[in-house]
Amino acid sequence: MKKKFFANLIFLISLNLLVKPFWVLGVDRSVQNVVGTEDYGLYFALFNFSLILNIILDFGLTNYNNRNIAQHKQLLTKYFSNIVVLKLILSLFYAVVAISIGLLFGYSWEEFKILFFLIFNQFLLSFILYLRSNISGLHLFKTDSLISVLDRVIMIGIVSLLLWTNITDSKFKIEWFVYSQTFAYSITALVAFFVVLPKIKYLKLRFDKALLFLILKETFPFALLVFLMGFYNRFDGVLIERLLTNGSHQAGVYAQSFRLLDASSQFALLFSVLLLPIFAKMIKNKESVNELVNFSYLLILVPGIILVVVSIFFRVEIMNLLYDDLSSDSYIIFAILISAFLPISATYIFGTLLTANGSLKQLNIMAIIGVAINLSLNFMLIPILGAKGAAITSIATQSFTAITQIFIAKHFFNLKILKMQLLSIITFVIVFVSFVYLIHANIENWLISMPLSVLVGILLGFVFRLLNLKTFYQILKSK
Repeated sequence: MKKKFFANLIFLISLNLLVKPFWVLGVDRSVQNVVGTEDYGLYFALFNFSLILNIILDFGLTNYNNRNIAQHKQLLTKYFSNIVVLKLILSLFYAVVAISIGLLFGYSWEEFKILFFLIFNQFLLSFILYLRSNISGLHLFKTDSLISVLDRVIMIGIVSLLLWTNITDSKFKIEWFVYSQTFAYSITALVAFFVVLPKIKYLKLRFDKALLFLILKETFPFALLVFLMGFYNRFDGVLIERLLTNGSHQAGVYAQSFRLLDASSQFALLFSVLLLPIFAKMIKNKESVNELVNFSYLLILVPGIILVVVSIFFRVEIMNLLYDDLSSDSYIIFAILISAFLPISATYIFGTLLTANGSLKQLNIMAIIGVAINLSLNFMLIPILGAKGAAITSIATQSFTAITQIFIAKHFFNLKILKMQLLSIITFVIVFVSFVYLIHANIENWLISMPLSVLVGILLGFVFRLLNLKTFYQILKSK
């Protein structure tokens, strides 16, 4: 299982390294610079609003389906015929709820014009994710990897034409960004559908009331968990825009740093995409997950520490390079938010393990407490500190939920935390921070000092045996 995980992870990360950085740092960032912090901040708040309510569309079906198809491939045809009908029903309910809450929030007609398309985009995205859950559940990881970047490739092409050519006579508008997403998601959904179609014995949409109610009953814990986690991950942007008089601008300032955290987290998410069906199958076969958990977490922890430490030391240089319109708080917001990458990474390993195990009751209790912490801190800190208060709230919430998941996973699976390995991690952090401090203080050209800091971090990872070339080689060589 380690070989399958590692080989597919390398392929998936390679694909995403080719696409995601150009999307985030080239296209998405440029859109914010062109349309301005305030317009992008409004889009950011509306996008997060539509994304939080996305759980009505998904209702936990993606994770539930991924886990079930990985364990019982013969159910694909039966489930597909019914779940597609269920998703269409849920999409209508989602649209009604989203528009109703938007009216309660007092969104204007101009804001609703963007929100309508974002609602439709969420429907398309939800359908894509459901189709991909079938593909990865069948362990077709390479196909799933290709589809995972297809929408971004299409959007890069469209938005690049609109941004950097004379194809239009007017200045780029934030609405064009949303329309590009609609087109890209539509094409990707069609491609994913035609990949799944040959795997289905017959396609006949059915409304099996008993089965649908059974599925909804079984997926409710998944749905609740995804909603709660989405809430404390994404509601910050909505609250900033609603609670502050200059909310759209502050949301735009927050979005500058959140974009970089979100982009980094997408690579951590790749671990989850591969690990969920693998963990599910191992648990069904009563295989020990201890070695894979330890291996995968170290594989994400060391690069995560390097990313966070280097980003904090070079926060001014990074933000000045990327953005035209920066506030005095932009640098500290970035330093706080990027630190949340470490607890988020832990969630993608240990939370995925617990999801595969079906430990939804424990995860939901944790998430409810996480939402309570998030709301309490946000309502206290945002009116006083603005976007900086939301950043502080984010890392506090993420740290609590990550630590809780580690302890729950340790309890259920009797995971062994080696004291010598823990000591190596702590020593690695201290030594690495010291090296980066010296490099940053003594080499003025950050284009030299930053890559050098990253290289030192990688070398120290091998020195402290947190990264091991021999292990990688043995995994790839093994049958």
